[in-house]
This record gives sequence, structure tokens and C-alpha cells, in this order.
Amino acid sequence: MMSSLEAYYSEIWNKVIDEIQNSGKIDKVILDSFYRTSTLVSLSSNKAIIVGSNEVSKQIMMKEIVMISELFESIDGNTNTCEILTQVEYSKLNIPSPAQQIHESSTHIPLSSTVLNYNNVLSEYRFDNFIVGASNRECHAAALGCAYDPGNIYTPLFIYGNSGLGKTHLLNSIGNFVLNSDPTKKVYYTSGLDFVEKVVNSIQNKTIDQLKKELYDIDVLLMDDIQFLAGKEKSHEIFFSLFNELVNNRKQIVITSDRHPTEIKGLEERLISRFSSGLSVGLDSPEFETAVAILRLKISNQVSDDVIIDDDVISYLASNFSKDVRSLEGCIKRLLFYAIQFSNRDHIDMALAIETFKGQVETPAEGQEVTVSLIQRVVADYYGLTKQQLISKSRTSNIANARQIAMYLCRYLIDLPFVKIGDEFGKRDHSTVMSACKKVEANLKKDAFYRQAINELEKQIKAK
Repeated sequence: MMSSLEAYYSEIWNKVIDEIQNSGKIDKVILDSFYRTSTLVSLSSNKAIIVGSNEVSKQIMMKEIVMISELFESIDGNTNTCEILTQVEYSKLNIPSPAQQIHESSTHIPLSSTVLNYNNVLSEYRFDNFIVGASNRECHAAALGCAYDPGNIYTPLFIYGNSGLGKTHLLNSIGNFVLNSDPTKKVYYTSGLDFVEKVVNSIQNKTIDQLKKELYDIDVLLMDDIQFLAGKEKSHEIFFSLFNELVNNRKQIVITSDRHPTEIKGLEERLISRFSSGLSVGLDSPEFETAVAILRLKISNQVSDDVIIDDDVISYLASNFSKDVRSLEGCIKRLLFYAIQFSNRDHIDMALAIETFKGQVETPAEGQEVTVSLIQRVVADYYGLTKQQLISKSRTSNIANARQIAMYLCRYLIDLPFVKIGDEFGKRDHSTVMSACKKVEANLKKDAFYRQAINELEKQIKAK
């Protein structure tokens, strides 16, 4: 029998759907097939959570997430964000049942905020589903330390790295950890773009003083993609004042960007200086073992137990799509789509994987000329890495060793200038390449196993 809260959720969700239908923006067939088969499972003062009947339902509704959020706000009066999950994703989260929500709501003290939505972190991002490897271990440890003892270990913590490497995951993991440990904490997660928009709207609505007051009351500030503050003078002023206030009161600040703070153009020097006063840590592309672990986690979240994916297929994906986590997610989705739509198979083997990604994975032709790209690929495969890792900024020993060998082989086999080799390996200085070649030559003289590895790599490169 449906509880009173479940009935209320059903009523609210049906009103949302009816409003969409009345607007004429979405076809009735789409509404009946994907919206009406989905369920509203949670509704709080700042978030609605909807569970789609399948992955396609989630993707369809995500395209209209802004409209859905606005309708919840107009109907419920409070909610202005919306999260859509699949049934598999929902089952893995510890979201209270409607009965538990009734109990909790009776003791809930509503926040007085009228400008900010505190505690708006994304529930699906947690430390327990973040895969740790050599490429992100330092960032993970720093983030966990901040979550365990906010404001007392590293503040600010600045995490930088390319898009899709896990910065947003770590930010929200901190927020979820803090709130789980102490629900009274005021955690505020925002992106640089959203922060700028919030400042602009507050100025227009004459609520800027209220915004400042609520910002100063934050216990943990989680700012994603701060590079988007660049060039925004008023937002700089507000953020600078906020930064000083929180640091002086030993509050926690965690910031992310796609580059090191000193490389962000358009940010005031006084901000960059303050970012440098804390800890800055970088994320790299996942190495082979981490990529495999990420793939296995993503597969477990998306694939039923009766679908079998061979281990060599996972290794194939990890070797070719580990530029970032999003690439790994994308290759899994394509593989599953291809297997279902075109082969109707529940056993995915290497032949099917190669057919799925035909034309996307570089396969050198027989007898081709030795190039930098070929050397990088062969060395990366030999050491279980990716080409992206060879040219990344990572200094972990296994990646650095493989990179030095690849540089040496570029010099030894195709006699490239040091400057050109440096350009091909992440715009490194020619002196770095010279030093790498000298290290390899020294190791060749004293280490028989090292010589054997170099000889094997030469044979593989020349056989291509």
C-alpha cells in the first residue's frame, strides 16, 4: 500500500508531467513512455530526485532538466534543483525511504537561507566509489584529509587537471563526507559560472548584502572550475572577500580548475597568491591499472549479471580510452549499445569489441615508417600505459621511466632533435630530453634487464 508521502510524491510528479504536456514542448508519446514510467523518490527543500525506468528514460529527461527543475520550484515552492538516476544508480545510494523521510522531516529545521542552497552536493559522488590509483592518489589523500578535519589540514586545497579526471567527484565526495559526519555543517557546492551568475543576479535583485551574509556563514566551500571567474571584476571582489573571511575563521575551501593557479589568465594576482598559500595537487590521466578498475566499476553499475565481458576486452578498452574517466564511460556505453542493438549478444568478446571501435583505435599498417607516434604507442603498450600518460605531467616512477625510454628511442631510432622530441612529449624543454637520454644510456651500461627491455621494444617498433 502506498504511504502518504509516496502518494504526495506521485501527485507532485504527475503535476509536473501535466504541466509539461500542457506546454506542448514534449510529445505525449515521449511523456507516456519515459516520464510517466519514472518515479519521484525524494523531495527536499533544495532537491528533487527522480528514478527513471531505464537508462534511456534518464537520458531523455536529462535533456529537459532545466524545465523540470523550474516546474518543481513553481509547484512545490522550494525545490530548484533536480537529480535523475537510473534504478541501478538509485539502488546503490543510501537514500531514505519515504517512511524514513517522514520521520526525518519531523525533526528537520529548515535553513533560513533565501539566496544560497546549502548542502547541495551531488549524492552519487562519494569517496567509496572513487577509484584510487597512481594518477590521483595524492589528490584523493588531500581531499579525504580536508573532509575528515575541515579547515585544519589544507585550506585552501586547489585541485587541478584536465576535464573528466575526477575533480567534481572529489569535490562532492568531500561535501558528502562532511555532511555524513556532521549534518549541521553548511556545505556549499558551486561552479565558477554559477557563482558569477549568483553575484550578477544578487546585484540586479538588490540582495547582494544577503548573499555576502550567507556566503560568510559557510563551513565548507566547494568551488568547481574557478577559471570561469577570470575577467569578472565584481565576482573577483566578492570571492576575495569571501576567501579571506573563511580562511580567517578556519573554514574549509576546496577549489578546482583545469590548470595550475599560476596558469589561469585573467585572475587577480592577489587571488593567485592566496591559492598558493594552501596545497595545490594535480590529477593525471588514469594509468592502465586504474583505468581497468574504473571500467569494472562502471560496468557493474550499468550491466546486469547475465552479461559477460571478457577480461581482454576490458584491457583493450583501458589501453585505448584512458585519456580521462569520461572517455572510459563513453567507450563502455558504445560497446553495450553496439552489443544490444547490432549483435543481440550477452557475451562481449574481443572480436565484438574490435568491430565496435573499428576506425576509432589506431592500428598501424604493415611495414609503416617509424614515427614518434608509433614509438609512443609501442612503449605505452609495453608498460601498460596510454600515449596520453607518456606526454602528461605525471612524475610517477613507472610513467617517468617509460617516458624517458620513449624519448631515447625517438633520438636513437629516428634521430630527432632534442627540441622536436620535447615538443612531442608535452612541450618539454630540450634539456629535459637530453637528461632523459643520458639516464637511459647510463642504465643500459649497468642493467641487463634494462637492455633486454630496450631491445624488445626496438624489435616491436621495427616489426610494425
